[in-house]
Amino acid sequence: MSQETMNVALPENLKEYVLQQVAGGGYSSVSEYVRELIRSDQKRKAQERLETALLEGLDNGDLRELNAQDWDELRRRVWQRRQVRGET
Repeated sequence: MSQETMNVALPENLKEYVLQQVAGGGYSSVSEYVRELIRSDQKRKAQERLETALLEGLDNGDLRELNAQDWDELRRRVWQRRQVRGET
């Protein structure tokens, strides 16, 4: 995977915070820390989309109790869609 360089301007207090996180968090570089933040943000947004879809499903009027097999199928379909979209 090719990588691009980005320059980010931070106020001194945020810069110090990032450097502290790198030093104390087991990150080898600021870049690694920022990549982890971005990945976490991607996961959070994917979770929000899933929750929104589930709430929309609840609002469609077709309410029934789900069993373990239903949940397994739902998880499989969600992960399958995420893979197609490149969100894994």
